[in-house]
Amino acid sequence: MRSSIVAVLISILTACGAPQSQQGGEATTGGRVVIQNKGSDTLVNVAQAWAEAYKQVDPNVAVAVTGGGSGTGISAMINGTVDLASSSRKMTEKELQAASARGVTPIEHVVGFDALAIFLHPNNPISEITLQQLASIYGEGGTAEKWADLGVKVPGCDSDEIVRVSRQNNSGTYVYFKEAVLGEKEYKLGSRDMHGSKDVVDLVENTPCAIGYSGLAYANEHVKMPCVKKEDGAACVMASEQTAKDGSFPIARPLFMYTAGEPTGALKSYLDWVMSDVGQCIIMDKGYASARDVTCPG
Repeated sequence: MRSSIVAVLISILTACGAPQSQQGGEATTGGRVVIQNKGSDTLVNVAQAWAEAYKQVDPNVAVAVTGGGSGTGISAMINGTVDLASSSRKMTEKELQAASARGVTPIEHVVGFDALAIFLHPNNPISEITLQQLASIYGEGGTAEKWADLGVKVPGCDSDEIVRVSRQNNSGTYVYFKEAVLGEKEYKLGSRDMHGSKDVVDLVENTPCAIGYSGLAYANEHVKMPCVKKEDGAACVMASEQTAKDGSFPIARPLFMYTAGEPTGALKSYLDWVMSDVGQCIIMDKGYASARDVTCPG
């Protein structure tokens, strides 16, 4: 982990002079500017890390971070109840129309990249999987209901049933997986829809019959990640920071923050810092790929 390195970078930046906050549209409490940041559960851990580190950069600014899903954050940004919406997907046409109806012009900020990893129980013998197989498992009309349908037997999974672990429909991860893997298909009914990315990994870890998908940053040594092929005969690519950034992983995606209009004042200063070397080293430390090339010590 590069946490200690990030701490050193922050202390150096602070010593060189922290930026002074300028009050824009953000709320103030006791003389401090409060930036409200809500949205993606994929991004919530890194958003909290950014908020914590920024206290050392500008003590006059507090960043309040909550999750709830990309759609929830975007809706709050459109309604003017938060300053920043974290999202693991692009805004939909419906959301853009809702923003326009309220006189809001959303501005998109790419803050990093993520690989949407596939998670299996360690007992599962599968080492590679195709997008077509994933669509057959998760998509409406797909025929893969048993692990035997994929030609494998999973020790500890006596029922042979494929337990599909998914996300709730307000999640950007849910929406992106549908677009990238299912295409025009809807999800099959009967999946176990989890509130957060960590919940997906935890369930797969403890369920031999399960398969799930979530951000790479939530991987741990207790789950298995197969490489993913776009199609039969294609290269099988492992989820990693590098394959997320260069787009070679078949289910790679950018990560966004949205503002209502061009950011100004303390909000602009904060987003500029997120995109700085220090901010980008923090997102890398949390297991994501940086939005731009950056060299972190260590």
